[in-house]
Amino acid sequence: LKLNMLQDNPGAVKKRRRIGRGIGSSKGKTSGRGHKGQKARSGGSIPLFFEGGQTRFFKLLPKRGFTNKRHKAEMVSLNVGTIQDYIDMGRFPTTISSEGGSNNNERIPVWTMKDLLDAGLFTASSVKHGIKLLGQGKERLRTPFRLEISRASESAIAAIEAIGGEVTTVHYNNLALRALLKPHKFGAVRQIPKFARPPPKWQPYY
Repeated sequence: LKLNMLQDNPGAVKKRRRIGRGIGSSKGKTSGRGHKGQKARSGGSIPLFFEGGQTRFFKLLPKRGFTNKRHKAEMVSLNVGTIQDYIDMGRFPTTISSEGGSNNNERIPVWTMKDLLDAGLFTASSVKHGIKLLGQGKERLRTPFRLEISRASESAIAAIEAIGGEVTTVHYNNLALRALLKPHKFGAVRQIPKFARPPPKWQPYY
């Protein structure tokens, strides 16, 4: 046995039958599609839910329940390990002046979601309802920081507080989120709007 003698077993590879290659191929002329009709045309397949023109079955059934999908607030996910990677790249200011006081907590930088955008983690158009902080990569976290964000998981909060940081969850409605991420849209004439209260469903969380 040599390398140039390696080959498949007889019958292991079977050539496919080519259609439309003459009568002798057993799939010539109409290529197995029969004569005329919708199914004989290119792209003329019939959907599985088509019932010959009669009312479809799912339309005969009454509607039950309701869905709140239209008003679902989908958060952009962010892991704490990613923040540490961007800190190592020098995308965040990690030190501030100590003129504010002697408390060590006051010397830790406070970042908002606007700082996350400025660091290049997201674009303003991708954040529709806010950002949620997750705990993946928490074993790499070593730089303390204070963060104001829409939502955060318990593991992410515990990981940041373990190294001396702090996480504050803040509710942003659409107007407040736009004022935070795009303050230039309001200019010097228009006043930055006040933050709205969270809805009753989320008041216990915040």
